[in-house]
Amino acid sequence: MELKKLIVITLLLLFLPYFILKICLKESENNLFFQYGENTCVKVKREQKNIIEEVPLEEYVVGVLSGEMPLSFEEEALKAQAVAARTYVLKKMQEKKEYDVVDTVSNQVYFNEEERKEKWKDQFEERNDKIKKIVNETKGEYVVYQNEIIEAFFFSTSVGVTENSGEVFSKQLPYLVSVESKWDEKVSPVYQVEYDFKLTDFYQKLGLPYQDQLTIKILKSTSSGRVKKLSINGIELEAGMVFSKLNLKSTFFTIEQIGSVVHIVTKGYGHGVGMSQYGANGMAKEGYHYDQILKHYYQGTEIKKLKK
Repeated sequence: MELKKLIVITLLLLFLPYFILKICLKESENNLFFQYGENTCVKVKREQKNIIEEVPLEEYVVGVLSGEMPLSFEEEALKAQAVAARTYVLKKMQEKKEYDVVDTVSNQVYFNEEERKEKWKDQFEERNDKIKKIVNETKGEYVVYQNEIIEAFFFSTSVGVTENSGEVFSKQLPYLVSVESKWDEKVSPVYQVEYDFKLTDFYQKLGLPYQDQLTIKILKSTSSGRVKKLSINGIELEAGMVFSKLNLKSTFFTIEQIGSVVHIVTKGYGHGVGMSQYGANGMAKEGYHYDQILKHYYQGTEIKKLKK
């Protein structure tokens, strides 16, 4: 009898921590659903008006979809963007700040209904109905990695592959790793862009002293070939600064002097981390569904749905 009691006590001691952990995880998950339901409001800072508006989550996604992706894109690409936009803001909401997001490219471009009417004029009803249909078909869906909401970064056009997040931003995330994006070259009008600057303007824009001869050296780049650091006439510069001051499409660039002209060629558009929007559209054109698109660009993830 004593032996049986000892066995029971031993088993309880072995398995009790497991059951407690399961209960805590379930409670944590339920708390997440409680905090972020389909009717949750997003606190959006409107930059121009300098006010904070509270917008129902699904209405916010409608407003982001209208600002972040061309409506001429395939429906499956638009659905992928809707889920990415919802995921992005849910992650931001976890920070519990005065406001969740701003309405510009600093977070996600957002247009409310009044702004969409002004933007689309007589095409408003048709376009608005299309977006609402897309958002409704993905209602409440968001992307997680190991049960945590992901950082759903996205951008316009890749250089043929996406970037490892750690090579562009400060942190390497396991689901934001470099993946093939071969579709961009076929479908994106900004896959490769060329610029010409007068030599004097080039130096002036970068705040560099004038020299007749331009000498460029690439000092550091990402595994895909995006420039991180370079020297111009012996002066070290961050590629991001060059990208910003010259208003380039990306930091994947070559710089060449041709007489009194500086010729620059860029590939891709945006930071290159996460989902390529034109890549997503290319995948959709080939018959991929939105969940396949999301799982390609966000490796090892799954899609969950908020409870009502």
